[in-house]
Amino acid sequence: MSHVHALSVDVEDWFQVLNMAHLIDRSDWQKFELRCGDATRRLLDLFDKRGAKATFFCLGWIAERLPELIREIDRAGHEIGSHGYDHRLLPDLGQQGFREDLERTAAILAGITGKRPTAFRACTWSIGRKTPWAVEELLQSGITLDSSIQPVAHPDYGVSTAPTTPYRLRIGERELVEFPPLTWDVCGRHLPVGGGGYLRLFPLWFLRRGLAQKRRRGAPGCIYLHPWEVDPEQPRQPLGGLRGFRHYVNLSRTYDKLDRLLLDHRFVSLSSALAAGGDDWRAKLPAFCWRELLG
Repeated sequence: MSHVHALSVDVEDWFQVLNMAHLIDRSDWQKFELRCGDATRRLLDLFDKRGAKATFFCLGWIAERLPELIREIDRAGHEIGSHGYDHRLLPDLGQQGFREDLERTAAILAGITGKRPTAFRACTWSIGRKTPWAVEELLQSGITLDSSIQPVAHPDYGVSTAPTTPYRLRIGERELVEFPPLTWDVCGRHLPVGGGGYLRLFPLWFLRRGLAQKRRRGAPGCIYLHPWEVDPEQPRQPLGGLRGFRHYVNLSRTYDKLDRLLLDHRFVSLSSALAAGGDDWRAKLPAFCWRELLG
């Protein structure tokens, strides 16, 4: 139990996910009951019960409306990072839009907690080959820790050649640390098992294999989930097909599966998981040039 892994929560509500975008316009978000407050508190209670800490990547839109929730997360000793303002894909924002989005969200979170976020996660892992300017903007914004690059081959996101354990990402003389979500590397492929629909769909032993593999490599694995994934009573929408399956599969089982993971492993925030590597943890991480990584 001495080896630690990283736990993260993307604080967003059910109607804000990409799967809902074709049904629910952003202009209509204010019409829906905010359910992520209660769901997030359910996670906070579970983490407290199991002695776990996490990084909470918060939407600015949610933080504006639920500032006390952000304060509760902060007071409980968890790390607060930015998830952008209103869950837009980075290619849709564009470089200038992303710059403004980062600053807007940072100002909201700093106004609530007194601390500017230094950790970031993009909506739907949307840092990749379509956003070669993204890392530069993160560095300019003061982000030192990112968790946005899925090291997998996927039609919508991912950089399949990216490392599956934490690494330094460089542009010139500047760098940030990239903390990828958990994969189980098997038969020459990176199988994403760390969270979201993968966490809900795959049997628990998939995740345990991925975590054990990272431990053998001397690195922490990163689990992620969303508050709406422990809210099986959320309003149902006519998503249909693959969208409906991805969003609703095993919602009633997420909480218990997460609880079993917390019993078996020690989880901390992303920053704490990295710092557990010792005083010189950063120097131990491999370094990659961002442009070369993109190919």
